[in-house]
Amino acid sequence: MYVPKESQQKQQGTAAKARDGEKGGKRKIVAQNKKARHDYAIVDTYEAGIVLSGTEVKSLREGRSSLTDGFVQIDRGEAWLHNAHIPEYHQGSWTNHSARRKRKLLLHREEIDKLEVKSQETGHTIVPLALYFKDGRAKAEIALARGKKEYDKRQTLREQQDRRESDRAIAAAKRRQRGA
Repeated sequence: MYVPKESQQKQQGTAAKARDGEKGGKRKIVAQNKKARHDYAIVDTYEAGIVLSGTEVKSLREGRSSLTDGFVQIDRGEAWLHNAHIPEYHQGSWTNHSARRKRKLLLHREEIDKLEVKSQETGHTIVPLALYFKDGRAKAEIALARGKKEYDKRQTLREQQDRRESDRAIAAAKRRQRGA
């Protein structure tokens, strides 16, 4: 039986999405901002597209990027990603980009308005959590966040350590049961 190439590709694409378990396909993470999850309490997360030049995309595909100093600012109804470091593409020429330029984020109007109102409340900010490729398109996961106090950070670390210790104790008990 003859099956056209187009339908074969479509069938493979839907199967791949079903295997991944996500509606939108697989995410290839390029950079994460682990410091943001430590310094801020995450209130809400959003997925935004990023407007990039060609050399920025090539540099991201090599897995080179940093979000540690990054933040999102809403200016005249548009969301902008500031201080995200995407290094120059090493094979680029005069068309190369600057490493820390501000980049436009693509969000729905309602999301931008909601973020703008919430970020103007005291103690709230918008931080990037991750840069990744989803179905071949560069995306940023951004979050509306509230700054943590020092004692909150210590409390979070203590909880993580307690959880790790209890997991270790459970695993050790299971090993002893299997051995006995």
